[in-house]
Amino acid sequence: MPGNRHPYRDPSNHRHKSEKLRTLGRLSITSDFACPMAEYRRRLPHFHPDGEYLFVTWRLHGSLPVAPPDVIYATPGHAFAAQDRALAQSHGTLWLSDTRVARQVVEAIRTGESRKLYELHAWVVMPNHVHMLILPEVPLPKITHWIKGRTAREANLLLGRTGEPFWQHESYDHWVRHEREFLRIVAYIEANPVSAGLASTPEEWPWSSAASAS
Repeated sequence: MPGNRHPYRDPSNHRHKSEKLRTLGRLSITSDFACPMAEYRRRLPHFHPDGEYLFVTWRLHGSLPVAPPDVIYATPGHAFAAQDRALAQSHGTLWLSDTRVARQVVEAIRTGESRKLYELHAWVVMPNHVHMLILPEVPLPKITHWIKGRTAREANLLLGRTGEPFWQHESYDHWVRHEREFLRIVAYIEANPVSAGLASTPEEWPWSSAASAS
């Protein structure tokens, strides 16, 4: 069971450390969650309270065609679900299917935890995107910048590419509200290869927390 391998703990005990972190953009206070919320924007909205579990996703540059401008989704969650389905069916860039590239992305993800950038609870490296469930120790933009920068340089060297973008600049993140959602996201991440038809069980896919724990 995912819950046995990925224990949820109330991140409020962790929050006193995170309150010292620098936030980007304006601070927002909501009636149902009265604590600082970092906000930064490019093409997707990003809201996440400090000291909370985050579900983070990013994809390869050119892995999806540009969406028509008249396509509007009800919520960022609907937009994410549509994008994840499209990524599973995409015939765009699939550089992460190269085992050399996938391996070095996995190494970077694990190194980020050992460097105390975050607590790592679940992750998967798919052929064209990455999912992680983390409890950040530093601001999220610092985490994604570090992982993307390091892996892009190494991957381009392995692939013989020079001066070309590797990752899509934008990332998706969602803060986890409670334990039930935490466990649902763990299962979603680790079942991603099965949903995409790449493995028959989560443990069969080598580039994920499910395989690492088996």
